[in-house]
Amino acid sequence: MHLRLPFGAHYTVRLLAAVASLWLVTSCGIAPHEVRPTDPKQPVKREFRGAWLPTIYRSDYASRSRDEARELLANRIALLQRLGCNAVIFQVRAEGDAFYQSDYEPWSKYLTGKQGQAPDPSWDPLGFVIEECHARGMELHAWVNPYRGAGNADAYLAPNHPAKKFPDLFIRYGKQLYMDPGNPQSVRYICSIVRDIIQRYDIDALHFDDYFYPYPKDGMEFDDEESFSRFGLTAGYRPEQKNSWRRENVNHLIYSVRQTILETKPWVRFGISPFGIYRNATSSSKGSKTAGLQTYDDLHADVLHWVQKGWVDYIIPQVYWNIGHQVADYAELTKWWGKHTPQAKAQLYIGQHALRTMDGNQLEDKLALSRKWTSGNSWWSGEDLLKNYKGLGDSLLNTYQSYRALLPEVHGALGKTKAPAAIKLILEDTNEDGHMLLWDDYREPSDPESAFYYAVYAFPEGTRQDISDTRYLLSVSNNPYFILPSMERGTTYHYLVTAINRFWQESKPTSIRIRY
Repeated sequence: MHLRLPFGAHYTVRLLAAVASLWLVTSCGIAPHEVRPTDPKQPVKREFRGAWLPTIYRSDYASRSRDEARELLANRIALLQRLGCNAVIFQVRAEGDAFYQSDYEPWSKYLTGKQGQAPDPSWDPLGFVIEECHARGMELHAWVNPYRGAGNADAYLAPNHPAKKFPDLFIRYGKQLYMDPGNPQSVRYICSIVRDIIQRYDIDALHFDDYFYPYPKDGMEFDDEESFSRFGLTAGYRPEQKNSWRRENVNHLIYSVRQTILETKPWVRFGISPFGIYRNATSSSKGSKTAGLQTYDDLHADVLHWVQKGWVDYIIPQVYWNIGHQVADYAELTKWWGKHTPQAKAQLYIGQHALRTMDGNQLEDKLALSRKWTSGNSWWSGEDLLKNYKGLGDSLLNTYQSYRALLPEVHGALGKTKAPAAIKLILEDTNEDGHMLLWDDYREPSDPESAFYYAVYAFPEGTRQDISDTRYLLSVSNNPYFILPSMERGTTYHYLVTAINRFWQESKPTSIRIRY
């Protein structure tokens, strides 16, 4: 038989060499990590390690042929995996457009060069990225900007752009075009887009960033007075309560999107990356000791309300400042979010700013604070990891993410879920594809509790076989096989294989002894 080689197999030898060196100093066995270490250099079994891949304002894809663009995306995802990332947040709807095949909205100009122009030859970037991520044991979070209609309101809009089809739903604010959050039809439209994406694509999560009501511009009012008169005043809001009405509009969007997901594929998660300051202490007794723009007051996004209500599965506050910043101190904010986010309701990760972190020489200190208060990180932007800005990629690869981590376990909106069944039998085989392990494929696409990924661990003979220690984790992929690396003759390894479902719940391991 001929099989597609598992991604990452080319560097399993390096990992196995590290495993062998671990055996030399820990042959008496390794105890499970009962307490999550706060030292970011210490490996952990589970941690969210994401990266945002934006498409807006980029010419990377439009300037390339289909094959070149596919190669660029595949190489980017492969490198992010090599740097230890386990989730990609890929921007698929930046301004009422689509980086995927849509019957509702036009193709993005950042894909083809002109909005509405289909790629020729045809291809589907979102579908492609999903396959690339899942084959590498990574999640794909489809990043959607709900309200932004155009970054430049004077630019060409395709005939099937929502602002052309429903002009009454859009408001110009400065140079940008925004869908009016105060018009109930906006929520219905956005939910139709969400439903379409989730129905047709096997995404792991839907992701919104920080763009709700627009960021305030000096001396400029967002002109939603007409919708406030039609829908706010008639609902009982007084003129001085306009900001409360705006917050309720965004609340309604988040609730409705959540319900849309539950009605479509309830195992798909919903995540949001809000602006890094919820409220300042001068505005609320519960606020942080900061003095910047506030997501609650200025963007009308009541993030903690969404968490308390169970409308979101995770949040990634964009804490993009450095430790010691006078207006917004990273240490203060990371601790604040950690204390005010009930992680039994929603998981908390920190949005890290790559350039500022490396320019300030604060990588280790920031990761230590994040490890203490949260369950992981996401990097803005993933492009800076890929460029290895000031050695950031090298630092993750060699120091902070040198061992893979599974994503944090979730139970999802389905309630209590259970881990998949253990693999019944592993076979050793040698064929035209090489020396490999094989097992039956237990994946059931319509059952999120069934196997979706498979993890492979390798333990040298004499080492305690403990899958809680990811220093022995070699591979996570959706392939029901694993290509064994060439090793020194006479060595023996115990390979353990587990199944992992869509909630990142892991089965009991099944083992096989391989003597080289």
